[in-house]
Amino acid sequence: MVKYLGAAYLIYLGLRALLARPKGQEAEAPAPQRLSQLCRQGFLVQLLNPKTALFFYAFLPQFVVPARGSVTGQILVFGLLFVLLASCTDSLYALLGSTAGQWVARHARIRRGQRYFTGGVYIALGLSAAFTGAERK
Repeated sequence: MVKYLGAAYLIYLGLRALLARPKGQEAEAPAPQRLSQLCRQGFLVQLLNPKTALFFYAFLPQFVVPARGSVTGQILVFGLLFVLLASCTDSLYALLGSTAGQWVARHARIRRGQRYFTGGVYIALGLSAAFTGAERK
């Protein structure tokens, strides 16, 4: 039931995107914030996210070798390495997204076709969700 409700909602979002009237004005950009404020907010969100703690609890211990020293120290080193690598990849995604957003903003033809692309993706995902899944025996 949940699967089909989710699929119907995705299809609804797709149809809504396709049938929406084109906007005449550009969306307003949010007010710029200080980098320190953004970092503090991101850190707080991740610190309070239970999925992050569960990930570290489930993923890191399999790489710890008690014979090689302090278990706590190894987990801290692995955690810091993971955070460093994740920061690098997330920064790359942000730069690529910003570059792509600026490129799309400069091309009016792409902006006009954006709602068709978005609507088509939502409908395709909804149909895919509705018609795929585990077979019952």
